[in-house]
Amino acid sequence: METQPSWPSGIAALDAVIAEAIGRGHRKDPVAPRSGGPAGNARLTSWAGLALLVVIVAELVTLLNVSGLIRWHVGIGIVLTVLALLKTASTGWRIVRYYTGAATYGAAGPPPTVLRLLGPLVIVSTLGVLGSGYALTVIGQRASESTLFAVLGYRVSPLTLHQGFFILFAVVTGLHLLARFTPAALLVSGRAAPAAVPGRPGRIVVLVATALAGLVAVLLLVPTVSGWHRHDRFHVRTGHGYVSR
Repeated sequence: METQPSWPSGIAALDAVIAEAIGRGHRKDPVAPRSGGPAGNARLTSWAGLALLVVIVAELVTLLNVSGLIRWHVGIGIVLTVLALLKTASTGWRIVRYYTGAATYGAAGPPPTVLRLLGPLVIVSTLGVLGSGYALTVIGQRASESTLFAVLGYRVSPLTLHQGFFILFAVVTGLHLLARFTPAALLVSGRAAPAAVPGRPGRIVVLVATALAGLVAVLLLVPTVSGWHRHDRFHVRTGHGYVSR
């Protein structure tokens, strides 16, 4: 007797993610009292994701002049971090509830197969680019550009690792964005019924608390970031090392 495959075929999996990406396919998230259940979780994740998109765009702007905008780059990166943690926590809660057999989350079902495969890469690349970025601010520009090892004659430094994580992040997050932007926008705009889902005050509290946590972190940490400026402006490379101007 043939068994039914647990994963859809490649064409079916692609069709499912395309349908969701263009707004034609959407999971029917059950609504639970108080928190809203899967429907409430989907709205929180969508709000966090759209806010994250805005912050990512702002962070990309600072790449035009990282040294000159280093405090903005780090400050926006901090906000990006807290939003990424919120989105990861919200998504992770849904995953845990689904795989532990919660009835409402089981009824909602999993996301399309392509997104299930892409999700871990999004998390790993996000944590990698953020973690390596914080490491660079701690060790300073000179140490960030020093060689850790070489691969096929190519020097690999901490800065190289950060750039590598960024490339991976840009690719997988770009694909994730293509698949999830429209569904998230429909949920946030209320066009994906039902518009009224219990737990809205709680979701607002979580979003506001996340924003405040990011603001506090920025105020505490950004003033300590100055090493990259000093290296660029006040140090000159000589044959004997670095000297102050």
